[in-house]
Amino acid sequence: MNILDTIIANKKLSVAERKISAPVNELVKHPFFSRETLSLRNFLLDNERTGIIAEFKRKSPSKGIINATADVVHVTSAYAKSASGISVLTDTDFFGGYTADLEAARVNEVPILRKDFMIDEYQVYEAKAMGADLILLIAACLTPAEVKSLAICAKNLGLETLLEVHNEEELGHCCDEIDLVGVNNRNLKTFEVNISTSLELIQKIPTTKLAIAESGIDNVDAIVTLQSAGFKGFLIGENFMKQPNPAIAFADFVQQLKTKTV
Repeated sequence: MNILDTIIANKKLSVAERKISAPVNELVKHPFFSRETLSLRNFLLDNERTGIIAEFKRKSPSKGIINATADVVHVTSAYAKSASGISVLTDTDFFGGYTADLEAARVNEVPILRKDFMIDEYQVYEAKAMGADLILLIAACLTPAEVKSLAICAKNLGLETLLEVHNEEELGHCCDEIDLVGVNNRNLKTFEVNISTSLELIQKIPTTKLAIAESGIDNVDAIVTLQSAGFKGFLIGENFMKQPNPAIAFADFVQQLKTKTV
């Protein structure tokens, strides 16, 4: 059993538990459930922003602890100044994230992605209740039918969907209800990273979907290269979070990017 299989097996158990402790009829009463969501697609098309989707992540299965002391409000508020979106990990067991992290980040008026392993419509209702604007659907752990069903559920709740793929075969999971397609340069089974994955797949992504490059983006030259290839979004996590002060690291990165793209 690889790490992805382990995570999904664990997720099935935790979702089953949460369905009992916080059923859907309780989730829909949450104040965030009725808020009007923000569109990441629109923010990515706003030339005043960077295209960066900056991530708040404490740890990962491959790297262990990345940053155990960063304050979610301080960091995400710094991200919100010029990022096109914010990604917040909500998986606790493997990534050290919490629902409360996303709820705290909701003080910012930029789109927020619930970064988690979505396997059940219940989690889509959770995402809406915690203040997310869009969800991640990972093709590697879902069938095409499951992707479509979860995307329809999200759309009915006013949420956008980001389909994450790792190879050309997984692009077959794309459907009309998907809003954005992300190419994860990290192999979820080996955790090796190579941005050439994005460059190889960009021409095969439907032109109706905005393309986002994920993982392995640790310098502005990579963004310039990916922009030239056609990518509109760039999900960056560890590069900022591994620094003592992610807020300053993000601001410095944005300044370098502006210099390169003037």
